[in-house]
Amino acid sequence: MNARLTQLIPVLFVWIWSTGFINAKYAIPNIEPFYFLTLRFLFTIIAFLFLIWLMKKRWPMRIDIAYQMLIGALIHGAYLGGVFFAIDHGVPAGISSIFVGLHPALTAFLGWVLLKQRLRLIQIIGLVLGFLGISLVIYSPGGTSGGKLAIFGIISCIIALVGISYGGILQKQLAEKVPLVSGTLCQYAGGVIVVLPLSLALETHEVNVNFEMVAALVWSVFALSIGAVLLLMYMIREGEVSKVASYFYLVPPATVLQAYFLFDEQLGLTALFGCTLAVIGVYLITARKRPKRPCSHDTR
Repeated sequence: MNARLTQLIPVLFVWIWSTGFINAKYAIPNIEPFYFLTLRFLFTIIAFLFLIWLMKKRWPMRIDIAYQMLIGALIHGAYLGGVFFAIDHGVPAGISSIFVGLHPALTAFLGWVLLKQRLRLIQIIGLVLGFLGISLVIYSPGGTSGGKLAIFGIISCIIALVGISYGGILQKQLAEKVPLVSGTLCQYAGGVIVVLPLSLALETHEVNVNFEMVAALVWSVFALSIGAVLLLMYMIREGEVSKVASYFYLVPPATVLQAYFLFDEQLGLTALFGCTLAVIGVYLITARKRPKRPCSHDTR
């Protein structure tokens, strides 16, 4: 593949991922969140079944299928379910992206607690800045166009953040050698197990079928659930896996810009400052340590 095109892949990945929050904003007025996600996951499973048949990919072992479903329940069920529920309860798309955009920071913290990975001083500073930034966004007066955030929206964002962070930890621990295509299908099956019961228990399943709703569903299946995953697979195959986490710190500003132009979602100065702190914090956590230069010895 052309080198210049290869360099554009991370940018394309970040942009597609950031549209997920915008996609939710378009879908929510026309369909309930968990019902939308149930349909999205089921259509995605069908699409991945076709890909597996077309590409003749192998299936994971039974124990790996169980692990993948657990990871999917966290990454797709808890994460996407939390984001969609938060937006349905009035949390602006930009703010929800800032919340869950801290997941590399929480992943680093969980890695320190659960995997005994050492944190450098600059990463600890990043954790503090990220926490302060999110606190400013939440508590800033007039920080968002919607005023104060509903408590259910905040809790949903926290659930989404924990889901994608802990799911990422489990992926590193349990699923490094699982086939990506069939493993991803199992993850979406785990997501269905989370959102389908919530939809049956809490929602009416009334749908306002219009262009925005259909477009949001099509985009979420093919661009987000399939396209973004395939880009992620390509980056991993090309040796970009160590950099993938750092790309996520670009998602919140990308979402905030899109939400501003599409929905006129605005941040006050305090909230904007908090957003900046959060992005800087995540960058410090995900920044790679520079290798020490070897000392040169005079051999004369």
